[in-house]
Amino acid sequence: MTKHVNLRLPDGVHEKAVAAAAADDRSLNSWLIAVVRRAAEESERRSAQEA
Repeated sequence: MTKHVNLRLPDGVHEKAVAAAAADDRSLNSWLIAVVRRAAEESERRSAQEA
């Protein structure tokens, strides 16, 4: 299952994200999913270490 999210990015952030996605040979959507997944997993690891 997937969820739709409407994300508003400032122009400069969007340009950097598009460039980073292209450098990683991914679509912007795929790149953003990977970035959010990595951040969420890191947050979980930090929470587990604090417990």
